[in-house]
Amino acid sequence: MIDLLLVLAIDASGSIDADEFRLQREGCAQAITHPDVLAAIGSGPLGAIGIALVEWGAPGGAATVVGWHRIDGAAAAQAMAGAVMAAPRSPQSWNAIGDAVEHSTSLLAAAPWRADEKVIDVSGDAPDMRSLRPLEEARQAAEARGIVINALAIEGDRPGLRQTYEATVIAGPGAFVMAAESRADFARALRAKLVREIA
Repeated sequence: MIDLLLVLAIDASGSIDADEFRLQREGCAQAITHPDVLAAIGSGPLGAIGIALVEWGAPGGAATVVGWHRIDGAAAAQAMAGAVMAAPRSPQSWNAIGDAVEHSTSLLAAAPWRADEKVIDVSGDAPDMRSLRPLEEARQAAEARGIVINALAIEGDRPGLRQTYEATVIAGPGAFVMAAESRADFARALRAKLVREIA
């Protein structure tokens, strides 16, 4: 039993070049190991959470690139961060958010630990496009299983993306969207988001 099961579902679509992808991976690693995030984990009743990393983009192509890690302190967080940085980039295109949510829901169902709280954390720079599983169906199926879907909108040249994600992506009690101005701002935004989700 742990406090939280969390899937980080990260956009790896064709709109992201190699430098942007590196910033995104580094942002994940930095957020997972940040003292504020570790303090939030340690403050939970059981002092541990489970995290897995999914990359998405291609219709039907969402992939688990880092499997479940139990994070209960700095050493475990560093191990997860190392796995994040070492994992090869999955081949993706387009923006199939519905398929990302469906894949993440299945991943949560197969987690090796139980937790009362289950969260899918979707980050992306564009709205849903070309999902094989319609996003609204995937959202409803996740919510029916007690899963909360939060989102991080990387706005860049899409200033209305936060509102789009509020209307079409998030689901469940207390679900929310946070925004990053760019991928350079991703680590800060994800760190703040993780603290809010874990606390």
